[in-house]
Amino acid sequence: MTATLPLRLTDHTQLRRRVLALAENRPAVYRMLDPTGRVIYVGKAKRLRNRVLSYFRARYPDDKQARILNAAENIEWDEMPSEFAALLGEMRQIQRYRPAFNVRMNRSRRIGFVKVSPGPAPKIYVGNTPGPDGTMHYGPFTAVGRLRESVRALNDLLGLRDCALRMPMAFPEQGDLFNAGQHALCIRHELQLCAGPCAGLVSECDYKSRVETAVAFLEARAIAPLDRVVEEMTHASEQDDFERAAWWRGKFEHLEWLLSASTRSRAALAALTFVYLDPGTYGDDRAYIVNHATVRAAAPAPRTPIEQEAFRALVAEHAQWAPSPGAVPMAAIDEMLLVLQWFRRRPGAFGRTISFDDWLRGDSAVAFASGRPGQC
Repeated sequence: MTATLPLRLTDHTQLRRRVLALAENRPAVYRMLDPTGRVIYVGKAKRLRNRVLSYFRARYPDDKQARILNAAENIEWDEMPSEFAALLGEMRQIQRYRPAFNVRMNRSRRIGFVKVSPGPAPKIYVGNTPGPDGTMHYGPFTAVGRLRESVRALNDLLGLRDCALRMPMAFPEQGDLFNAGQHALCIRHELQLCAGPCAGLVSECDYKSRVETAVAFLEARAIAPLDRVVEEMTHASEQDDFERAAWWRGKFEHLEWLLSASTRSRAALAALTFVYLDPGTYGDDRAYIVNHATVRAAAPAPRTPIEQEAFRALVAEHAQWAPSPGAVPMAAIDEMLLVLQWFRRRPGAFGRTISFDDWLRGDSAVAFASGRPGQC
């Protein structure tokens, strides 16, 4: 059910009465609209009435809730069968409307991605929000501090830039676009940690080859530059240069951690592949087809043999899907994080999952009919 509450900007008393009269204490996604009908905020509520009424108790202008309410003229909401459905609905509506008062999905700063920027001189860096169009994303990773150190080690070893994305780049093949003898704009080139694409000190082909090596490492398709680190560390030890050997060992530990963390991240996404029965607050249970931490389809929980057969066909259709190897699709990042966090914070939810294979074999019929699926 969708309810719309038109209201003049200053008539908050009347709005509160309408919320009291129409809103129920059940999961929902609500939207605040300005006088032009534009959605300015999307939120989710486990108990809709309590959540929306809290806006009227907020103090203006100190509290964000009060500022949102002050800018809103209408309130709409969609009732949801459960908290999980509300979270999923909130995320998708934020992606659809891009409301001014929603800030980057409130993504946790404890989650990070390795990002590879587009352009002739790509930059490899760490962030917790999707990058510009064309950016490749790897992850997610939880130990963001260690992730930054490891990516810095990867950049240093391959001579990749870490300057601002807007920094102009120049390559030797561009000829008279820059003056001969130009110097790099930071000290990393002098320290042999950057190839100097800002000053035409490396060809575009050479630089792209370095980036491709880094991408292959992030995707576990190659171990370079880890092999070079091992070789240099061994050579320093043989020369009794223990200080140098320790320096290389530090680089080895960073790269080894990054390779392992990338593998664990891919495995964690792949493990979230199953049918999930989500109990509804008022008995309206739903079954979600989750593949690599993305919700591919959903339907009312199938109870009868006919419903189960129809749902089995839906499972068969989406079980064939697999993400492309390599970077995480930017459009799927928010949903993947939502699903990952849902099951991480609620390990008991795994007890309401069933593998695709069990569904396709028909082993799930009795379990779903009784509402008690087994551990996948």
